[in-house]
Amino acid sequence: MPQKPTDRLEGWVEGSAGGYNLMRGQMVLNVPLADTFKVRVTVDRNKRDGYVKNHSGTGADDFANVNYFAARLSIVADLTPDLENYTVATYSHSFGRGYGSRLIACDQRQTTGILGINAQAACAQIARQNARGDGPLDSDISNPNPFVNQRTWQVINTTTWQASDDLTVKNIASYSEFRERLSNNLNGDNFFLGTTPFQVTFQDVFDTTSNQAAESGFTEELQLHGKTGDGRFDWQLGAYVELSRPLGWNQGRTGAYVNCTSIRDIACTNPLGFGSITQASQKASFDSKGLYAQGTYKLTDQLSMTAGLRYTWDTTKVSARSSRLNLAVPAAGVPQILRCSDPLNNPGATPGTGKVVTDINQCLYTYPLNKSHAPTWMVDLEYKPASDLLFYAKYARGYRTGGINPNNFGFEAWDPEKVDTYELGAKASFHGAVSGYFNITGFYNDFSNQQLSVGVSPVLGSGFAGSTAVVNAGKSRLSGIEVDSSATFFDSLRFDLGYAYLDTELKSFVPPTIPPALSSVFAGFTQNQIVGGPLSLSPKHRVTLTGTYTLPVSEHLGRISLSATYVYTSAQYFSRADDAFVPFLDGTNSVQLRTANIPLWDANLGRLPATNLVNLNLNWNEFLGQPIDLSAFVTNVTNQIYPVATGSTLSQGYETAIFGAPRMWGIRIKYRFGS
Repeated sequence: MPQKPTDRLEGWVEGSAGGYNLMRGQMVLNVPLADTFKVRVTVDRNKRDGYVKNHSGTGADDFANVNYFAARLSIVADLTPDLENYTVATYSHSFGRGYGSRLIACDQRQTTGILGINAQAACAQIARQNARGDGPLDSDISNPNPFVNQRTWQVINTTTWQASDDLTVKNIASYSEFRERLSNNLNGDNFFLGTTPFQVTFQDVFDTTSNQAAESGFTEELQLHGKTGDGRFDWQLGAYVELSRPLGWNQGRTGAYVNCTSIRDIACTNPLGFGSITQASQKASFDSKGLYAQGTYKLTDQLSMTAGLRYTWDTTKVSARSSRLNLAVPAAGVPQILRCSDPLNNPGATPGTGKVVTDINQCLYTYPLNKSHAPTWMVDLEYKPASDLLFYAKYARGYRTGGINPNNFGFEAWDPEKVDTYELGAKASFHGAVSGYFNITGFYNDFSNQQLSVGVSPVLGSGFAGSTAVVNAGKSRLSGIEVDSSATFFDSLRFDLGYAYLDTELKSFVPPTIPPALSSVFAGFTQNQIVGGPLSLSPKHRVTLTGTYTLPVSEHLGRISLSATYVYTSAQYFSRADDAFVPFLDGTNSVQLRTANIPLWDANLGRLPATNLVNLNLNWNEFLGQPIDLSAFVTNVTNQIYPVATGSTLSQGYETAIFGAPRMWGIRIKYRFGS
């Protein structure tokens, strides 16, 4: 939560500069316009060049840049001594170029069909990259105008009424709007068939006025907080409503196996003879309503119990229209045809194909409402034998609503999942020559009817590309230990340690059945995890250690401190966790399946390697007794280059990766003013 306005006239301005042409300016101004009316304004402007360089000669020179403006206005109005109104309004506008994928592998054995075209074009791109001596932070992306443009604004109003010493009434209401427009090459490819360029998957906006995403959100929550006169029982009752509504059609165009200077204007050719452009529009609404109650009762001065119950009702509604334009092939006499993309809800004369139309509106389909409701609950016991020692045990039932994605033809809707969580923990603090705290928690989570993201593989020659769907297909467990501790020696040297151990397993996977109407379109599923293996993005170990030393200098000089932070994250799977997933990485062939300066970090490209990151900070606060703070920082000091995601496109004959930020540095100066 942002800092509330105070009764002091104060603020600060801060400027930062650094590597990759970093330029950032921030400002805070707090003004008490009256004893009962206070205002706080915050502004943030940040700009930095991208660290992924593009060598295609087309479009942007770099990717992964930062470019945004953000502002916040906070107002506190004390309407009466017992009635406070607190409003926070925020606005942000981000206008970057998006990430830059890096092609890292190709299946050189594939030479026929669509898979062969992909693989051979990918191998040719890798050869170009190798000839240039490209490194991990070099890309070859052919998008002529990449951008990601996001605008968000929100207003949150909290009214608090202290009705009595034992009763507080609070109302929290908010409204927000989000809009996004983007143009990107999903797989970072710059493919050629001979000398003719083509793009595998290239998405853009529908026209100059529409958005790929545009949603509004409204929330309303009423809370009652109370306690008994003897202070042994604290309770809370509440009701919550969340409404999400579309701001017009969310729509865009995606080209597959075409050569486009502008998908937005369908300025495209069809060099492979089977290229197409999909234009999709949808309107999605989401309603969530809930009632809850929670209370804490002190059984003794040392032992207390907290119990809570919530019941939630969720509804998702989606209307969609999607069409696929199969471009003409004049030399072969193939005409241009517009079909509905969804062959199940808008079937054509041939099984597995959508009907032929003249306008996308003829493909409109409203899906059945996805409704779900469920209770959730928690019970927590806390035992405090001393003022600086606490033990606790907790059990909770969680619930995640279902949903609808109209782009997952045949598998658009999925059901809720549930999780049972168990926790045991202790919290301790200590004082003296060495002071600090030590917290430890052990947990076990049991998921059922789990929502899993799976790949849906197309039938070769069907004209459909692979897709990703969410299905209820799994059971899994997640257990581990978390430690959070801090110790200060001689008031000048502090160590902060965080450690997490995570053990995960997909216990079962039962995929849904492909409907007969889609058997000529989709061949099956590719699961991102295997039964008995770990869940994706679940590193087994993570360590964060920070050491801070405050120099023993005169107060007239200010406060000078040096700190270093080390973060270790063990290897983890981004996608499927078995070596058989990439059988083409073997023997003498492997040399052609890697790029210069990028060793394959594992026999399985879906496995992300362990990382060891070090950050350094120097802070000189109250510089020479003035209200000035100086600081310098270096992140990723050792300049470790590491992947943070893989494209999971191996089934298409090649693989891509996105890499994390390299070493960066910067300096900051902050001037504080006011009372």
